[in-house]
Amino acid sequence: MTDDTATDDTLKFTALMDDLHVAMFTTRQGDGTLRSVPMARQQVDAGSTLWFITARDTEHVRDVRTDPKVALTFHGSGTWVALTGTAEVVDDLDKLKELWSTFAEAWLPEGPEGENSSLIRVDVASVEYWDSPGGRTASVLSLVKSKLTGETYDTDHDVIKP
Repeated sequence: MTDDTATDDTLKFTALMDDLHVAMFTTRQGDGTLRSVPMARQQVDAGSTLWFITARDTEHVRDVRTDPKVALTFHGSGTWVALTGTAEVVDDLDKLKELWSTFAEAWLPEGPEGENSSLIRVDVASVEYWDSPGGRTASVLSLVKSKLTGETYDTDHDVIKP
């Protein structure tokens, strides 16, 4: 991949993630079973890194410490994103304070300084997306067009490595 392609892929990834805030965060448990939990993404760094605030005493934190390979799926108005990456539990109080919100406080009332408050950083390896340009209205029109003409549904689909 050329530097231009890497830059284009990173820009595309960042644009796709702009309105996608909640993921199903999938980890592998010790017995090999996959487990998914909803997680609110806090930030997308330019280098294709995602940040999540989490409680330290959760199953998904234990899973990440045992097997850092994760999969995440996001869905928004006409956009679906599935990504894989490597997760790490990060203890960085300054970063935690930077990302802290009242939403996080609903789950972790002791605040960013609390013993149970922590971060998960996901370094993204691969992204597959399906995007219906124009949102819900364009999706409905594409479905109607497909039904009337027999042509396939109009969507943008690709795999990128940001």
